[in-house]
Amino acid sequence: MWGYQIVLGILGLLFGIGVAAGVFALGASLGMVPRIAGKTSVAAYVPALENALIFGGIFGCILAIFPQLPFQVGLWFLVVYGLASGVFLGCLSVALAEVLNVFPVLFRRVNLKNGLGFLITAFAVGKTVGGLVYFLWIA
Repeated sequence: MWGYQIVLGILGLLFGIGVAAGVFALGASLGMVPRIAGKTSVAAYVPALENALIFGGIFGCILAIFPQLPFQVGLWFLVVYGLASGVFLGCLSVALAEVLNVFPVLFRRVNLKNGLGFLITAFAVGKTVGGLVYFLWIA
């Protein structure tokens, strides 16, 4: 019985490391952190941003795996963590869409020349409202 649990624990750890490495490799190959740093004029802090991304991923995994840790999670923490997770996911999806040229192709197909900022903002608001509907009423 113990041997079975140890093998499952080792496999779970290895598979988790593999998935995490893939996610961080995707972010690195998309150039997400340097691009965000360049757009926000904080290019001197790229190593600090990368370290924050790694530590945030580790911390989020620890909280997901061990929710019963003796550490008080207040509402303020959930708001900040949820906002940071949403910003990360949004940046990752926009960076991936930008690399794949999804937006230029979409805008060319629908012959859209004005209001691009409004359309991208509408995408973000729709994603936010959909998440809120799911987590507040469905889940």
